[in-house]
Formats: sequence, C-alpha cells, structure tokens
Amino acid sequence: MNIRPLADRVVIKSVEAEETTKSGIILTAAAQEKPSIAEIVAVGPGGVVDGKEVKMFVKVGEKVLISKYSGTEVKVDGVEYSIVRQEDILAVVDEAAGEAAPRKRGRAAASAPAAAAETPKKTRGRKAGAKPAAKKTGAKRGRKPAAKKEG
Repeated sequence: MNIRPLADRVVIKSVEAEETTKSGIILTAAAQEKPSIAEIVAVGPGGVVDGKEVKMFVKVGEKVLISKYSGTEVKVDGVEYSIVRQEDILAVVDEAAGEAAPRKRGRAAASAPAAAAETPKKTRGRKAGAKPAAKKTGAKRGRKPAAKKEG
C-alpha cells in the first residue's frame, strides 16, 4: 500500500534514534528522545492552501529536520510514518556539507593586504570621515571653575 499526500503535506519516516550517547552510555527505549531527523518518503503536489499558493521545496529522499511533536503518526504495513505539513519542516539536512574541505583558520597571507586596503580606518566611536570633537575646557561637571590668582 502506498501513501500519497495531498496539498502541502509530506510523508516522512523517522531515522532510527541513537541507542548510545557520545560517551558510550546505552539508553533504554523510554530514555531515548523522539528523533527529529527524518527521511522524506512522499511529497504532495502543493497548490492553493488556505487561499495561498504553496510551492513544494522538498524532494523525496532528502533528510529533514522537523519539529519534535509535529504531524500525524500512521502505521502502514508495519512501518511507522508521519504526515506533516511542509511548514513544519525546519531545515533540510545536507550531509555532503559536513564532509566538505575543512575551513582554514587564520588569515591567508595573500588576502591580508587586500583586506587591509578595504578596511576603513578606526574612528573610535565617530562616524567615518567626521572631524574629531574639540577638546572641552573649563569646569568639570558639578564644580565651579577655579578662580585665577592674580598677582
């Protein structure tokens, strides 16, 4: 049996929850959190929903991050699925991005002169190009100016 979602709905299948923590502690089924990463199994056609045109941005096979308690859970042929609206999907998980080349730390020697040329001169709280304020003279706040001695 196949599930075909309507309008802006998406059928997802939860990715298995981890049974151990990063430190190696084995979790019981009751202690495990509901997984928030799921794989898309089917996508609705989109269309007009509540008077607004909805375009579907997700595709079958993508892994997505969903709200923890969103959607309707159904069981078909012994497999648990959730049917959620596209707006309940928070993000698409891109696994290839995590395996990309590592980021360089620090500045590259070649780009340092170019970056220095583009960086404006520090103005210490003033707007760029503004003249420095004239130095104030006279009494300090709350005090009378000192009398000049004659003589």
